[in-house]
Amino acid sequence: MILYTGILAEIAAFATTAPSLESLQNFIVDIIPSRLPHYNWTGFYMLDPNDAEMLVLGPFRGAPTEHTRIPIHQGICGAAVAQNQTVIVDDVHSDPRYLACSIETKSEIVVPIHAHGKVIGEIDIDSHDAAAFTAADRDFLEECATIIGSFIERTQTSK
Repeated sequence: MILYTGILAEIAAFATTAPSLESLQNFIVDIIPSRLPHYNWTGFYMLDPNDAEMLVLGPFRGAPTEHTRIPIHQGICGAAVAQNQTVIVDDVHSDPRYLACSIETKSEIVVPIHAHGKVIGEIDIDSHDAAAFTAADRDFLEECATIIGSFIERTQTSK
């Protein structure tokens, strides 16, 4: 847990001076997989400001994905938004919601990001290891999502 605490401290510190949401997201997708080797794909999907039913791929690190736009009622990413809660899947190949991105992916965690009282996006992490994500990963990523939501509330107006 000390490792997670250190990463969170760095993210929180960067969030105080980040010039934009994209720069904060890029900082996060750089630092997390570099420190946590079981995070093989780390990225953001944000709700399309012109279509509240569509997630749009934002900054990410890992293999390219064909899933650049995901309807909120499809996939594990869509489920996290629709259910407004973190979704952890220990074996993506046994979950019919999974939208295959990489044959190497074995597990996934998706954490909603809230701002102005609503879901506005999510952090999506894939791992090449089965059952890679624990309660500590959930807590860590939910805190990352809180930092991002607070940044958005501080720097952007409510729509």
